[in-house]
Amino acid sequence: MPERLSAREALALVADDFRELPLPARDARPDGPLAWPGYDASRARAAARTGEEESVVCGHATVGGTPAVLVAFEFGFLGGSLGEGTGDRLEAAHTYARERRLPVVSLVATGGSRMQEGMLALTQLQRVARQSALTRAAGLPQLSVLRDPTTGGGWATLGAGADVVLALPGAQVGFAGSRVRPPDADPTAYTAEAQLTAGTVDAVVRTGELRETLGRWLALLTAPSAEPAPVPGALGRTDLPATGWDAVRRARAPERPRAHAYLDAYFTRRADLGGDRSGGSDPDGMLCGFGTRDGRTIAYAAQTGTATRPAGYRTAARLVRLADRLSIPVLTLVDTPGAANDAEAERQGAGAAIADLFAAVATAGTPVTTLVIGEGGSGGALALAAPGNTWVTPDSYFSVIAPELAAAILKRPPEQVRATADQLRVRPQDLVALGVVRGVARTWCRDRPT
Repeated sequence: MPERLSAREALALVADDFRELPLPARDARPDGPLAWPGYDASRARAAARTGEEESVVCGHATVGGTPAVLVAFEFGFLGGSLGEGTGDRLEAAHTYARERRLPVVSLVATGGSRMQEGMLALTQLQRVARQSALTRAAGLPQLSVLRDPTTGGGWATLGAGADVVLALPGAQVGFAGSRVRPPDADPTAYTAEAQLTAGTVDAVVRTGELRETLGRWLALLTAPSAEPAPVPGALGRTDLPATGWDAVRRARAPERPRAHAYLDAYFTRRADLGGDRSGGSDPDGMLCGFGTRDGRTIAYAAQTGTATRPAGYRTAARLVRLADRLSIPVLTLVDTPGAANDAEAERQGAGAAIADLFAAVATAGTPVTTLVIGEGGSGGALALAAPGNTWVTPDSYFSVIAPELAAAILKRPPEQVRATADQLRVRPQDLVALGVVRGVARTWCRDRPT
């Protein structure tokens, strides 16, 4: 079983300093709002055991040099359950954060709503959700750390609803707590690691690395900028292809630099988002996250050269919308033969996922910069491209469809594929002449690629 830290231990683990916020006043009723026999005695025992007066501790802190509001649940106080007093404190914490323009970090360990307060406890989830929504609308980031256990309404609001979700190894995470699951339920489905696979957790972080990881995320997400992301310089060949088929062959060459190489060269440090929040992830097809370049935060969504899965498009759309809300510029790297078109991709909603990414890019208020670094295969590639600010490398191509498929649709024999590639005008220089892209990136300079 993973170690269960108290609220104060969790705060000490991540905070450089901590100052508790003033406690909201509330008139206490004997045995609570339902007059539940023995409720006051249970609270008194919990207070004596934990040293806390409620199931959550809230305060102003610094994490890795970045000021933030920290919310830490005390599982030892009635299972970290949410009641009216918990709602008071969480509302006060979010209000304080908005007034001072601070991010909110929730260190969650809860079993859900408090039985002894009935529906008044359950409705605290609506209250918490509203406060989170107001903080989101104010353009402030929210992060959560899932401790053991994180279940019920606390998971379904502060936990899963955060912009970035981290979890401690082995933590029990799931909407259903251990006492209310079906008797034959697979216990491994209710873990931090399972939620990472399902795309609802961004990373599982070891305890000793949590302060550094949180500090990195807070620094990245609290650095808005109105300037577009600079266009990366080309890492591969700098000469232009002679024919359309040459362009296709060069883009498909195994030795051509891929997304990982571009991201490593572009950023001094970065942190990855882990999934689409809808039950899936595409770690082999789409890399998304935030990084630092020349002291600025830039968000990125980068295809890796494979056929992009629906979860990859949904993760990219999530990234673009988060960056837009936080006023952080976006860099996208296009490199895919096309969207995955197998039966499972259709069952996972490929069309809707691509449409959602098109919409996210089209409506983004923050600047989006795109570089095509390899294959630009049809709409599966175009969905990630910034209208009016897309560039290409010399070893890339962009096409309405792959030349082989175009020839098949036109009922041409295989020997006409190369000629079809020329007719499609897929070379970098063709794309510039057509006005589809702004230019060819060869080397990077301060103002623009050359």
